Amino acid sequence: MTTRINAVPRAVPAEEVQVPFADCYITAAAQNAALRVLRSGWVTTGREVAAFEGEFAGYVGADHAIAVSSCTHGIELALRSYGLPRGSLVLTSTMTFCGAVQAIVHAGLQPVLVDVDAITGMPTPATVRDAVRAFGQPAAMTVVHWAGDLADVPALAEAAGLTLDQVVVDAAHAIGTYEGSTPIGSQCGATCFSFYATKNLPLGEGGMITTDNADRAGWLHQARLHGMTADAWRRYLPGGSWRYDVAEAGLKANMTDIQAAMGRAQLTHLPRWQERRAQIAARYDLQLSTLPAVALPHRPAPGTGTHAWHLYPIRLAAGIERDEVIAELAARGVGTSVHFIPVHQLTYFGQVASIPPSGMSGADALFDQLLSLPIHPRLTDGQIDAVCAALADATLRRFSRKGAE
Repeated sequence: MTTRINAVPRAVPAEEVQVPFADCYITAAAQNAALRVLRSGWVTTGREVAAFEGEFAGYVGADHAIAVSSCTHGIELALRSYGLPRGSLVLTSTMTFCGAVQAIVHAGLQPVLVDVDAITGMPTPATVRDAVRAFGQPAAMTVVHWAGDLADVPALAEAAGLTLDQVVVDAAHAIGTYEGSTPIGSQCGATCFSFYATKNLPLGEGGMITTDNADRAGWLHQARLHGMTADAWRRYLPGGSWRYDVAEAGLKANMTDIQAAMGRAQLTHLPRWQERRAQIAARYDLQLSTLPAVALPHRPAPGTGTHAWHLYPIRLAAGIERDEVIAELAARGVGTSVHFIPVHQLTYFGQVASIPPSGMSGADALFDQLLSLPIHPRLTDGQIDAVCAALADATLRRFSRKGAE
């Protein structure tokens, strides 16, 4: 059955709709899985984590997966696994979540912020080369597939003078992003995913590191739990030994069996959820493409890859006050957000990160225009239409007023 998409947004009274920006939907199967673990007598890292790791690795086509407490800890551990000298330079986009840069700092490394293209929201080879000219050859780089769009990782690595093995991919937005017909997860030295409450595979908290490097995977499995050579589950199994060693510094960054059991159940729904996200993006595209004050999100060129649609970030025309639009949408029951405040605009990172003297003009220009609309699998067509109608009202009136000035 084909659902007709209204090309012209319909005005919807505020009382008819409440549209949350995000929705942490935990399926009944995932709830039951959590209860099963709670009743089992073993709730921390154990069989469920091992099973989730295997299933997730299979889903993204990686040889190894290491479950961790968050994507942030995943990035830190992945960088630590490289064994870089303290203070080594690590390139990272300024248009990312602050935690991704905190991870570099916590790994004892020096973040070098890279400007982005004002349309894609991601670094370009030119902005990468600018950062390298300013501060010298980096030891590694983190690359974010921002909003679920496809970053050109090989081109960025080449511009930085790095191999793909020296790249840590921040795939917090990219469960469901494909490069060609290959899912993100096995192309670089390590790839880090997020299961935060708003993500495409929501557990509330949690993360996963994937890699094809067996030695790195072994190191990460130990490092995520204090660097111990044997975790509690294996020590307490019948016949297990209580002895263990700690060869180097690790973190307390393990995932629990409760989260992993939920993750295994949620993972079975992910293909259908991704289909729905693509449908929502298409419905937004059709209704918003005629609005003169709205630019649609960037997406991969045909045949190059697939957008995960973790976010649907529109850009408002210059002169349209973004925060006024946010307030008007909120008054009509529509939740929105902004992704992200560029890292170089945050006080702490102005003190600890290296920022090219040429500035961050692309990120600054983009930030003033950005507005993320609701996109999650349980949005109804009626809710999508209501968002489009509210946005049309809020922007057309301001665009007309701007033109008359």
